[in-house]
This record gives sequence, structure tokens and C-alpha cells, in this order.
Amino acid sequence: MSRNYSLPWLIVAWTLLSIGAVACGTGAAQSPATQGQAKPSGRWSHQDWPTGHYKVVEGWPKPLPDTRHSHDGWTWGSFGGVYAESPDRIWVAMRGELPLPKDAAPWTPYAALNPSRGNSTGNSDGLTATCQPETKRGWERRFEHSIIVFDRQGNLVDEWPHLDELFSKLPCGRGPHQIKISPYDKEKHVWIIDDQLHMIYRFTYDGKLVHSKGQLGVRGRGPNTFDRPTDIAWLPDGTYFITDGYGGTRVVKYDANDNFIMDWGERAQGSEEPGTERVEYGPQHRDQRRPPAFRHRPRTCTDAGLRREREVPRYVAAEVTAAGPPISPRSCVNHFIDDKGFIWVGDAPTSRILKFDLNGNFLYSWGAPGGQAGRLNCSHGITTDQLGNLYLADCFAGRLQKFEPIAGADPDKIAGQILRTWDTWKRP
Repeated sequence: MSRNYSLPWLIVAWTLLSIGAVACGTGAAQSPATQGQAKPSGRWSHQDWPTGHYKVVEGWPKPLPDTRHSHDGWTWGSFGGVYAESPDRIWVAMRGELPLPKDAAPWTPYAALNPSRGNSTGNSDGLTATCQPETKRGWERRFEHSIIVFDRQGNLVDEWPHLDELFSKLPCGRGPHQIKISPYDKEKHVWIIDDQLHMIYRFTYDGKLVHSKGQLGVRGRGPNTFDRPTDIAWLPDGTYFITDGYGGTRVVKYDANDNFIMDWGERAQGSEEPGTERVEYGPQHRDQRRPPAFRHRPRTCTDAGLRREREVPRYVAAEVTAAGPPISPRSCVNHFIDDKGFIWVGDAPTSRILKFDLNGNFLYSWGAPGGQAGRLNCSHGITTDQLGNLYLADCFAGRLQKFEPIAGADPDKIAGQILRTWDTWKRP
């Protein structure tokens, strides 16, 4: 089978293979780890502990100003996505602010509370998080600063307050799931996915809504309706793909003019593991007897547990091979392909950042669980800027984290730049 993949199709492939896997909603929040955790044994030969060749930038971002409403007693909520347009334009999607317990220090992230108050998604996760008529824990989010932009010092430099109301229109809303900008779009439209309310939005760079897909608060599987969509990927000609993800268990393809082209995917029937979902790719698939499967509530990264390659119409996507990481990834929460031609993946349950080549071979990882600065607690968004800084939206922890390479860092252990324009990518 040919290994001469084109990068646009690989980006799409990895996004599609993460269908439904962009959640941290199946497990309970991790409690803060103790300080001084020992480095694992030699069997973790490809693992650095805990922050690899990065150091965390403490105090980033800075507390939000009291410009519209007082933030006294409030702190960061769950962060869904982050996108580094430049070192001074870090786009962030936050799922609402949360109240601090009495006597808690201002702006304490939820993962750092002692005792922990649970995860920062607001109640439990999933559709029951905000759709229950009764209060679950006695604390609820408020929709403030849903879409915000920070500079390299962590100062708030831009925000879209008009979207706070958009995400809170229905009682089941919990805010944005992902925020993305296509690397092929010269006008730099901003795409926002709201999984809980089943909507996809496209805005101009200054925040004007120009297109939306979905029916607000209504689950569906039609050409323009969704069941908890999760992510998006583009091709250079403007074609794009939506992973309809948590509930829809399918992929939806549109042309550059937003016209529906096709979709594929269905619930599994007698699949290899209980609770998995099958995605049919059509007659091109080389093995109709064992169609590929994705989990509805996935705990495997790109179907890693099945250990096989999958052929998709018009492109090939490689999976994690048997030479995978010491502990197989269980939830491929987010990923990007860097300008060096490597795939970097956030694996939420194992609290690690993983590196693969384009054939799916595991190369390296770093990370450790906990609520301390530098530790991970459901990395729901991962991105890099042009200076080599790495940013993580730590979903359960209720915080953003910025990492910068240490002096003398091994370049093989530092993520390259995310794809911003097709012309800047050079195959290694």
C-alpha cells in the first residue's frame, strides 16, 4: 500500500479518525497528583516526565478584567479549544465561568482547589450536564468570555461578548467545544463548534456570523443537522469535513460553498467491542467483512486497539501500530500535524502528549496527571505558535496552560508549528 500521503488528506484523515473522540466526558475528574512523583521505570523509554522538554509559563493567562461584570468570586470554567494564530493572537473557547468556593483564592483553577470541587465542565459531563431540571452540585456556570483572545504576556486583547448569549440560548447549552481557522482561508474566518446544542458556526474575523449549520438544540442526522458534532478539517479547495461525533457517529462532507456532498457512518451492529460504533466507508473498503469501528464514547485513540489500517475513499489513514506507546492511548482528544510532518495528540485519560509519524508509529510522549502547574487534566485543545510555544486547553482543570521550550531542548521532542497556510509546509 502506498505511503505517499498528501498532507491535506492526512489532516482530514486524522480528524475523521477522531470522530467522537474529542471529549473528556466519560470519566471523573482526576484529583491533583502529589509533588515529587518518581520517574517511571525503564519500560517508559519514550516518555518524559512530567513536562518533557518544555517548562510551564506560570501566570499565563492573566486574570480577566472587571470590564463588564465583576469577577469577584468567579474563576475560569472549562476550556474547550485553543488556536494560536500568532504569539500575540491566541484564540480561546471557554464554556462559561464558575463560582469559587468560599475563601478560595481569586482565579484558582478548579483542578487546584483543595479539596477539589470536581471537574470544571459544570456538573457531570455529556448531555446530562446542563439538561437536568434540578441543580446537581449547587454551582452553575455563567456565560462570560466565551470567545477571548490573549497576547504572549497573557493579557486579554480581544473578546466577542455578543456570543455569550448565543451559547446560553437554551438551558442545555454549555458553550463552545472547539475553535478553528482554516489554514487555506485568506479571510481567516473563525469556526466554532457547539456540540451540546448541535451547531456549527462560521464568523468573519471580527465576529460577524456569516453561516451556520444545524438546528439549535435539536439532534439530527440530515444534510444540515447534527448530533453533537466535535471537529472540522479542510482541504485546500475549501472542501470541509465535520465529525458528527459524540452522537452522530458519522462524517459529513461539504464543498466550499457549504453544499452537502455526502456522509458516511452508522451505529455498529455486532462490533468487536461493546458500545462501539461502525463507520462504513463504502465499496472502496478492502474488508467488508470487518468494517472499521469507532466508539460512541471512545476510549481508544483512532481505533488503536484494533491495530489495523483503514482505507478511506480517496485517501489512506494509518492507525497506531503494534509498536505503540507503553500504555495505549484511550481517548484521542485533540491533535495537529506540524510543519515537520509529525502528529501530536492529546490523550486525555493518560494525561500525556503523544508524538507519531504520518504512518501512525508512536515516537515519543510527555506528561503527567495532576492539578499543579505543568500537569495535565484532560487536554481538550492543543496548538503551537511561530515561536515554538505550546498551548493546552485543560478541560477538567479549568485552566489554559502555556509551555515554552527549555534551553537546549531536543528539537525532536518539541512540537513544530501548526499548519497555518498550505504554502508554508515543507515535507521533511
